[in-house]
Amino acid sequence: MGYKLFLDDIRTVEMVYDKSLQNEFVIVRTYEAFVAYIKKHGLPDFISFDNDLGLDATGEVAPDGYAAAKWLVYTSGLDLKKLKFNVHSANPVASKQIKGLLDNYIRYLEEE
Repeated sequence: MGYKLFLDDIRTVEMVYDKSLQNEFVIVRTYEAFVAYIKKHGLPDFISFDNDLGLDATGEVAPDGYAAAKWLVYTSGLDLKKLKFNVHSANPVASKQIKGLLDNYIRYLEEE
């Protein structure tokens, strides 16, 4: 049985989706938690991406949702052909980057 992953540093699932869906998601708040959870539990059936993930413990800008998407594509080694995702970030430029990267990579995999 698969799971759904919600990457966002502040928002809750019910702030983005219907409240009835909140128990369907595992929430991760940082890039590091995103990577660690997927490494331990495998690729989710669905990922909801925020981009801007606040500051890290040192006060620097934390790795963002685009970094998480790049990790999936370039580093994870996971088969993303069946990945379903949504980008719920309020950052329109970053939203297009995440969506474009994942859509193009999944399309490439389907053509192989």
